Amino acid sequence: MKDEERQYPHPRRTHRVQIAIPVLVRGKSGNLPFEEATQTITVNAQGCMLHLSTRVVLNQQLSLVNPKTAEELPSSVVSLSKHEAGKAHVGVAFSEPSPLFWRISFPPDQWESSSERKRPESTSSPIEEKPLLRKKS
Repeated sequence: MKDEERQYPHPRRTHRVQIAIPVLVRGKSGNLPFEEATQTITVNAQGCMLHLSTRVVLNQQLSLVNPKTAEELPSSVVSLSKHEAGKAHVGVAFSEPSPLFWRISFPPDQWESSSERKRPESTSSPIEEKPLLRKKS
């Protein structure tokens, strides 16, 4: 497997949220600057996974721009998939955690094991069905 196709080896530090958010990606392809409008596949406080048609390499420096806020963050490529149908899935990490960049609410820590997510067990007995009595007219 080539370095460009290697998956990011570190465990996730925050929950991922599967959401398509428009984003503008800026960087260099070779010596030429590029700018590509795309959308995310998943986001978290440390970055995102997105579709990108411009070819990039691991550790390449990029900037992500939130078009709604014009906020721009330095970031780097941390994972890549093969180019299929003209695009690759690209994992991008911010230089520092920036959960507010996405303008969404993330699940709380330990959300998967939270008691708030579990359904309470029913302690009542099932409801007995009784036939309806109809008055004769």
